[in-house]
Amino acid sequence: MCVRVGPKTDAALALDANAASARLAMACAYSSSDEYEAEVIRARRDAGIYGPRRQLRRALVALAVAMFPVILLILLILLVLVVKL
Repeated sequence: MCVRVGPKTDAALALDANAASARLAMACAYSSSDEYEAEVIRARRDAGIYGPRRQLRRALVALAVAMFPVILLILLILLVLVVKL
């Protein structure tokens, strides 16, 4: 936001006001990069990037791996029963 120089406004005062405005615009909300990174991670977690989706995928893979031998055993038993007939 620039301050216009008018008849009652001194040029030096306008320059100071513009410089103060520029300093505020350039100011960073974080005092260190650690705070910034923590905020980025928190925002991503809130968005669901690191959320339960990956845990669900792992659970489904574990279930599939655990069920594979059971399914093979059932198929083997059915095959043996069909061959005996």
